[in-house]
Order: sequence, then C-alpha cells, then structure tokens
Amino acid sequence: MAKTMRKRKKISVADILIIAFIVALCFTCIVPFLHMIALSLSSNEAIVAQLVGLWPVGFTTLTYKTILTDVEMLYTLGYSIVLTISYTLLCMFLTICAAYPLTKKRLMGRNFFLSVLVFTMYFSGGLIPSYMLIKNLGMMNTVWSLILPGAMSVFNMIILKTFFTNLPESLEESAAIDGCSDLGILIKIVLPLSLPSIATLSLFYAVDRWNGFQDALFYITKKNLYPMQLKLYQIISANQQLDSQQGGEGGASAFIVPESLKAASVMFTTVPILLVYPKLQKYFVDGVMTGAIKG
Repeated sequence: MAKTMRKRKKISVADILIIAFIVALCFTCIVPFLHMIALSLSSNEAIVAQLVGLWPVGFTTLTYKTILTDVEMLYTLGYSIVLTISYTLLCMFLTICAAYPLTKKRLMGRNFFLSVLVFTMYFSGGLIPSYMLIKNLGMMNTVWSLILPGAMSVFNMIILKTFFTNLPESLEESAAIDGCSDLGILIKIVLPLSLPSIATLSLFYAVDRWNGFQDALFYITKKNLYPMQLKLYQIISANQQLDSQQGGEGGASAFIVPESLKAASVMFTTVPILLVYPKLQKYFVDGVMTGAIKG
C-alpha cells in the first residue's frame, strides 16, 4: 500500500498540465476530422439546416457514390498513385545525389554549390516566369510539368545532408580502406543507416505531390492527366453550378450540398495518406531514438 502511494505521488502538477495540454491538442486535431466525416455522411437537409456536429444526421452515402461512380475517378486515382510514387522516387534520388557530395570536404566549390542551392529558397522567378518557362520547354499538358518543377526541395536536401554529416566518419574510412568506392559507401553504408531520414523525407514529398493542385490547374488541360485534387475540384465545381442553376427549385435532394461533397473529397484524399503513414511510423521512431542516442 505504501509503495502504491509513493508511485501516485510521483505524478506532479507539471505532468498533469502536460497531459492535459496533449489531450487538448489531440482533441483539436480529431474534432475537425470527425466533423468532416459527419458532413460527408449526412443528408442535404441536415447540412443546409446546420444540424450536423460530430455525428451524421440523416445518414447517407450519396456523396461517396457520386465520387466513386464517376467513370474517370478510378483511372484518376490510379494515375495519381503512380504519379506520386514516381515523383517521390525521383525527388529522393536527386536529393540524395545533391546531399551526399556536399558532405565531402574534398569537393571543390562545395560552399559555392550550397550557396547557390540555398539562394533558390529565398528568391524565385515568380508565377508568370515559371509558367512561361514550362510553356517554352514544351511541358504543357505533360506529366513532366507536375514532376520536374518541384523535383527537389532544398530544405529537405539540407535535412538529409545534416543527417549524413552526423554519421560516424570511421565507417566510411574503414570501407574506403577496404577498397569501396564513394558510390559503394553510399549504397552499402550511408543509405541503410539513413532509412529513418529517407522515410521521413519521402513522406514529405509524397504528401506534397498528392495534395498538389495549383500546378495542375495552370499546366494541365487534358482530362487524362488530371491528378486527384484537380478532378475532385471539378466535381465540386460542377455540383455548385448545378446548385446555382436550379436555384433551389429542384429540392434539397436534387443535388448534393457543396459542403458535403467537399468533406467527402477531403476524406477521399486523406485516407490513402493515413494508410501509408503507419508503415513509415517505425522509421520515425527509429530516427528519434537514433537522435537521442547520439545526443
């Protein structure tokens, strides 16, 4: 009994405040998500009357049927998945190729190259020059217009470079003494030790491309090249036009309330990322533990 009382006394006021803060923070993240789910599964009448909170009112799956029964939706989903995977692989390849050489002090002009890359983080040509560049390069209405302009993030490259720099130099020196080339050291030693960082940056790239919308809106007009976000935007726009044309005369059941369609679109685009994240979570944990051991 005495031991139990001692264990209870170990919980301080600061611990309670931290736990309460974390619970409140989780609550603020979960509540909007639950509200989106409720909107996507509620009837038009309930949404128009603003009766939907955290639980569906007038349960219906009409919104999801509207999205899934679109003849082009499954193609767009598959195309977006392939696009995201291709974009992520290319981005990680370029990021690794840029980050690893910059960790070598024997690289001539290393500081100059790093300065040029960092310069692009603060200064860019702007929207109109970027559009003209894509057009003059003949990449309009091609998949390359969605891949090449953002093929490498300098910020992510700096993160990966820092991770490479913190790896023990003795491992690379031992491999070099055994006759291993720089490429062999990178593939056999550096990359396996950097899986937590690579997995994290890969998820950043994948989420960025999956949620990408503006570049497709500017550069793509062919329907077979629409990514998921642009396709859902067009579905919502078409439904809003139908709503404005009817002017409410057709009744609430004649169209889908835009808020419901937007909520279903959010769910439709969020679920794939939620399915991927648990697969990469162990690498995040490994990265945190590695940093703690080094610290």
